[in-house]
Amino acid sequence: MGGDHGPHVTVPAALRFARGQAGVSVILVGQGVAIERELSARGAQPDARLRVQHAAEVVAMDEPPVQALRFKKLSSMRVAVNLVKSGEAQACVSAGNTGALMAISRFVLKTLPGIDRPAIAAVLPNVRGGFTTVLDLGANVDCTPEQLTQFGLMGAMLVAATEHNERPSVGLLNIGIEDIKGNDTVKRAADLLRASGLNFYGNVEGDDIFKGTTDVVVCDGFVGNSVLKASEGVAKMIVAFLKQEFSRNALRKLSALAAMPVLKAMKARMDPGRYNGASLLGLRGIVIKSHGSADAHAFGQALARAADEVRNDVVARITHRLAQPGSA
Repeated sequence: MGGDHGPHVTVPAALRFARGQAGVSVILVGQGVAIERELSARGAQPDARLRVQHAAEVVAMDEPPVQALRFKKLSSMRVAVNLVKSGEAQACVSAGNTGALMAISRFVLKTLPGIDRPAIAAVLPNVRGGFTTVLDLGANVDCTPEQLTQFGLMGAMLVAATEHNERPSVGLLNIGIEDIKGNDTVKRAADLLRASGLNFYGNVEGDDIFKGTTDVVVCDGFVGNSVLKASEGVAKMIVAFLKQEFSRNALRKLSALAAMPVLKAMKARMDPGRYNGASLLGLRGIVIKSHGSADAHAFGQALARAADEVRNDVVARITHRLAQPGSA
């Protein structure tokens, strides 16, 4: 029910996803009338692999997380997370209020043993043609060195499971690559990461995310969210600049036609929807946050990410690693 578009996007995305995933069942959680209206408009109806779970309330996009947690126990978000806790669902995907989703998920599912706080992890494209997993992207503004080390462990296990890379490299985001750079928290986190048994690369800078220097980049939520929003802004600026330059005169417009295949390919590679779906790592269950502005294709990517994490048993991988001696 959340996001900028609600069931107009989530329902058709779920239908398309279910058709393409033979072994997956989908539960559409929300206001039954609204969901069934969308299903009917598309000639679909509930069946053995697609059912509707009615929820009487909806968490507003601007609603304070504490209010959603305390006073909306019948919200679609709460009902969906409860389904994961009960085992009726293996993952929850939502495009709704991020703060509320994190608060509800943490309250209902609890954190894994050895994890202080969940973190938001997402992938960003890099010039090597792959992805860099970055966390935390906004869940934790202030972090201790121990928590940053936990983020590194969780990010590494996520990549190990979903990318089948048993020794992913982990970088610590800093203002320079030298060991003397950064504040005391980052310096101490670097020491802990070196002693963690992870494949710790060392300090990395912001541009290393897009160079693909490491498989995982760790930072606190304040820095991570700032990096994410800045990168989204730069991508939009580049597209806007290209449109402006190609439309200045008739000759450039003609050049734009010749360059169209390249421009379309570049746009596709930079499309945020292609990388949609952030993992709330550190919980005793899989929860994926879709961007609120996601269209049906992008929301489908978030659904696919959830299914991928279930198949690769990400939670069990993190739990197993935490149980080993010397873990954060």
